Amino acid sequence: MFMLDLRHLATLDAVAVEGTFGRAADRLGYTQSAVSQQVAALEKSVGGAVFDRPGGPRPVRLTPLGEVVLAHGRELLARAAATEDAVERFKAGEGRVDIGTFQSITNVVLPGVVRRLLDEHPAADIRLVEEETDNPSAEGLDLVFFDGPLRGEVEQIKLMDDPYLLVARRGQFGAGPVPLDALDGAAMVAQPPICDQARVERVYADAGVAPLIVFRTADNRGVLSMVRAGMGIAVMPTLALDIPPGDLLCTHELEPALSPREIYLAWQAGRTLSPLAGRVIELTLQTVRQVTGSSGSGGA
Repeated sequence: MFMLDLRHLATLDAVAVEGTFGRAADRLGYTQSAVSQQVAALEKSVGGAVFDRPGGPRPVRLTPLGEVVLAHGRELLARAAATEDAVERFKAGEGRVDIGTFQSITNVVLPGVVRRLLDEHPAADIRLVEEETDNPSAEGLDLVFFDGPLRGEVEQIKLMDDPYLLVARRGQFGAGPVPLDALDGAAMVAQPPICDQARVERVYADAGVAPLIVFRTADNRGVLSMVRAGMGIAVMPTLALDIPPGDLLCTHELEPALSPREIYLAWQAGRTLSPLAGRVIELTLQTVRQVTGSSGSGGA
């Protein structure tokens, strides 16, 4: 078994095209002796002559062995060039990035991130996966957004605190904060009791407050629609609220206030991030600053 050096194959190709060692040397930027040495090394590697050398001004000719080596060598050179191009494009921010997300991030944060990323890297392959789960995994994904710190072997950044507000039809409550105990027995539209919603409901229970859950849906717009229809009130994180001016709905702070949900961005620990994934993190932090008017905070 022999090993082929790509430099030797490139020299073989140059000599075959130019016809002489001298012109091949000019094309490659080598000395003629360097070309001769590389051809000799190739011939030693393949175990035979790759050129017939008639001498004088006549051009060299490929031997039958040389023709075989050149045909396959050009394939190897083309693959090497394609690999080099792919690596350079990868370093420049092309390639694929897989991101786990959830509704609020999908609707508020990621549109700006995706738009800027595609403006910078039009060939980027961005894949989003939205899943409502109590225990998300970063496995198989480059990045994962979640409303709480992830467990397991991950690195993560806390992006923001997302305060909870009471959502009701306009006029249902007076101006100012609403006492938490006003929720006791009140008809409420809520999200499924997973993720941070489970924590919120434990806070209700610890405070002796028992709302009457009349409908659950993972769709933020569905929650707001049913509150708007008069089915009940809701308590939702600020990032999930999309209430236009003049709407039938209004928001109130709760007294005492619920602890905000914490939104994190995570990735597998010990994994080298691609330039594209690294850029997503940078753009996310910039977008979060615009959305919240704060700098966000990092954490492990």
